[in-house]
Amino acid sequence: MYLEHVNLVVDDIEQALNFYRAAFPHWHVRSEGSGSWHGKARNWLHFGDDYHYIAFSDHGEGSNRELTGHSVGLAHFAYVVHSVDAVIARLNQAGYPVDKDGAEHPHRKNVYFIDPAGFEVEFVEYLSDIPAERNSD
Repeated sequence: MYLEHVNLVVDDIEQALNFYRAAFPHWHVRSEGSGSWHGKARNWLHFGDDYHYIAFSDHGEGSNRELTGHSVGLAHFAYVVHSVDAVIARLNQAGYPVDKDGAEHPHRKNVYFIDPAGFEVEFVEYLSDIPAERNSD
């Protein structure tokens, strides 16, 4: 079992793509189109690889959830990557600063960024193949 996709409502698909293309340079636009969602026009796009993707729709209004607050909603989502340092370098080069570093841990490295739509995205690199070590506090 695995998570196939996340569907994010944004106000600007191109801005979102700029961020995620820097994070995942091997991904591509799988499909795109337009239509309406509950009476409002929208464009949509699927960006990913053959097995995983992010679905974007551009009919967002208002701002995203305040990440430092306590409102119900998405706190963050995370991707396992081969090299956190490489992701940081690509995103920094594209103009996106690290929002916060993850906690020091002997078996993983992680970092958090805020994407252009205000979603917090974690990138984690595991330094062990042993689940008890990877998942320890």
